[in-house]
Amino acid sequence: MDRRSFLFRSIAPLALAAPVGCTTAVRTRGVREFKLVAMAGQALTDTGKPAIPAWTYGGSVPGPQLRVRQGDRVRVEVTNRLQVPTTVHWHGVRLPNAMDGVPHLTQAPIEPGARFVYEFDAVDAGTYWYHSHFQSSEQLDRGLYGTLVVEEPRPVPVDRDVTWVLDDWRITAAGLVSESFGNTHDMAHAGRIGNTLTVNGSVQDRFAVCAGERLRLRLVNAANARIFGLRFQGHRPMVIAIDGQPVQPHEPEGGRIVVAPGMRCDLVIDAVGRPGERHEVQDVFYPREQYVLMDLAYASGAGAAGRTQPLAALAGNPLPEPDLKDATSHEIVFGGGMMGNLHQALLDGKPTDMRGLLRQGKAWAINGHVSASHHMDPMLRLRLGRTYVLRMHNDTAWHHPIHLHGHAFRVLRRNGQPTRHREWQDTMLMSPREAVEVAFVADNPGSWMFHCHILEHQEGGMMGVVEVA
Repeated sequence: MDRRSFLFRSIAPLALAAPVGCTTAVRTRGVREFKLVAMAGQALTDTGKPAIPAWTYGGSVPGPQLRVRQGDRVRVEVTNRLQVPTTVHWHGVRLPNAMDGVPHLTQAPIEPGARFVYEFDAVDAGTYWYHSHFQSSEQLDRGLYGTLVVEEPRPVPVDRDVTWVLDDWRITAAGLVSESFGNTHDMAHAGRIGNTLTVNGSVQDRFAVCAGERLRLRLVNAANARIFGLRFQGHRPMVIAIDGQPVQPHEPEGGRIVVAPGMRCDLVIDAVGRPGERHEVQDVFYPREQYVLMDLAYASGAGAAGRTQPLAALAGNPLPEPDLKDATSHEIVFGGGMMGNLHQALLDGKPTDMRGLLRQGKAWAINGHVSASHHMDPMLRLRLGRTYVLRMHNDTAWHHPIHLHGHAFRVLRRNGQPTRHREWQDTMLMSPREAVEVAFVADNPGSWMFHCHILEHQEGGMMGVVEVA
């Protein structure tokens, strides 16, 4: 589908914005201090139409980018000026359990008018993000998210370091965020897919580049449910990190970078086009809904000299390597949804058929158990310091990006075949009917969420607690 056809179906044009700006921070003895305010604000301010009311951090969507160096102590004071409770989850960050931002599990919700201080060490370099974990499917879709970048001591040499936060919005004809949160159809199918796409909250259709420059592009998927599969026409992006964790630089399979909700991917792109050219960035994940996200628009005039040095791998983060010879394995089956095989599951300890689940706003289960809230008995109890292998099977007709809080895991096999890069991830996309094996050391004590990051699936029952003690 070309841009004109896609825009005809959307409320506003597609696009891209200027890079996300940083907040003002104070460095004191290795401590980086920030202040975030959850407050009413506006989004989609550059559509040529009235901006839409949104929930924001500091008035903007996305919220300010927090940028620190590996090893810094991070202290963030969050003030809630919304009329509803909220929390902040630091997605992908290995931090103390009390700082993880899950309401009723790791902290009490931040009530209207109240404050909470999050404090943790930036142990791992990479691209991370923060977002509300209270009534997530609504609060994220209204705009409560931002990015956290932890700089490496020796970053890859580039001319520009750019962040693109990918999102979609469900906008009504009246120009407002649709209030159709929690509807059964979204929950039991692919989730809340929007009709208006933004990058860094913007709806421009071009991103300016200079011929010859080398870019580090940090992709963050903040959408509730949309999976992006980006293809950069005329360019050969190199993947250097996934979910913040370095990998051996490589071209993505089929030239397509897949970023599911919650995931991040760092690319290095050499601007090999000529001055004045435009090259499409296409989203081709959904075959029947392919469209042009934006153009890479080359400035006219002389370009940069260009970098010719080979691309070296980033230094790894201090993750403990799983001991597969002494690992304990657990089988995990994700079930439910429309066109699935889940006929009955346990909800609040009671066997409930699919009709009964749907009447209570549920449709998904992990190992036959449907989560009713964050108040849950652990689905797994793991011993601190031990290696575990999770053999996961997606027994559904839908994609699921599975996120484990407080840890990163190595992806070992997909459908029985060893992975090429043995990548570390904290949010791993599973295709329908796919089987995936991952391994990790349970080295972070506490009760950790384990859930699908399609937020309607999470709230529809695909959520559990992993206890490490």
